[in-house]
Amino acid sequence: MSGEPVPRKTPLEAPLPESKPAVKPELTDEQKDKYAALLEKVEALSEVQCPKEKEKSGPLQDREKAWLSRECLLRYLRATKWSVDDALKRLEATLGWRREYGLDDFTPEYISPEQETGKQIIIGYDREGRPCQHLNPGRQNTDTSPRQLHHLFYMTERVTDMMPPGVESLSLLINFKPSKQRQNTSVPIATAREVLHILQNHYPERLGKALIINVPWIVSGFFKIITPFIDPVTREKLKFNEDMTQYVPSEQLWSADWGGKLDFEYEHETYWPALNDMCRARREEKMRRWEAGGKIVGESEVYMMGGEDVSVKGVAYGSAAAAAAAAPEKDAVEEVQEKMKEATLEEEDKAPAAAVAATA
Repeated sequence: MSGEPVPRKTPLEAPLPESKPAVKPELTDEQKDKYAALLEKVEALSEVQCPKEKEKSGPLQDREKAWLSRECLLRYLRATKWSVDDALKRLEATLGWRREYGLDDFTPEYISPEQETGKQIIIGYDREGRPCQHLNPGRQNTDTSPRQLHHLFYMTERVTDMMPPGVESLSLLINFKPSKQRQNTSVPIATAREVLHILQNHYPERLGKALIINVPWIVSGFFKIITPFIDPVTREKLKFNEDMTQYVPSEQLWSADWGGKLDFEYEHETYWPALNDMCRARREEKMRRWEAGGKIVGESEVYMMGGEDVSVKGVAYGSAAAAAAAAPEKDAVEEVQEKMKEATLEEEDKAPAAAVAATA
């Protein structure tokens, strides 16, 4: 006799086939000229300046050059109303902030204590293929500290790792359902403003939708307080207590509280390594493709993410040189796939035992 279905405990790897990114409008001739002008200026960058921690200033690193993709430059141009000078200043500021903040150096082990209760979960994709980042304030397990914010932006970086080719934004799902355990879920106004400042200045054009449910009156008042600090375009993306299946297919919408059909249970020792292994493999593949394309500033994210096999400079990833550069990554991807398979088998093995326990 087969056992009861076992809840999923690992991230979903891809959106449903019918979930497609919105078609991006073609650039106008003026916008193409603006992009070309910004690209020329960014290609001339040789150093990252860190005004708050000058000792961290230094030559532009490969991972920073890869970050300066075609789509990244366009996001900053759109965020600055196509001002080349303003976009350049913001790009330079973000490069400095990322170094000073230590964003690329946070390890899974350092972040793990903040994640143990699953207060942030990356699971599922919305109807435009955007990965869903769930925030569960009721699962808060630590007091306000720098690592709490590090956790938030570490997960924001991981959700960008999970974006499929052609997708540049995420869906943020926030559930204010209270927990039975006493936890400090209040957020100081100063902290909220810092988070908003970082998101708006260093992650422009990254928020697709913010879906929020179970909003208590005190949180509703909180949103009213911070609304003046939220960009008008961002405000339009906020959706409160709506039918979330409008935005996320029920098959990929977490069933707990959200009204979806995805049976998911957070188990830290299973989910956390699976997420980090998957994201690490995707980052390594992205860098390998970037290197095979010539290690240029302004490379296509679609190419780097595997959505197409020809780089901006016309280098075919299937060429002998590119294949040689990509070969080691195959082992990394297969390693992650094997771990995911083992985790799934473990979940299936637990099913009969769980069924017996349930009937005992």
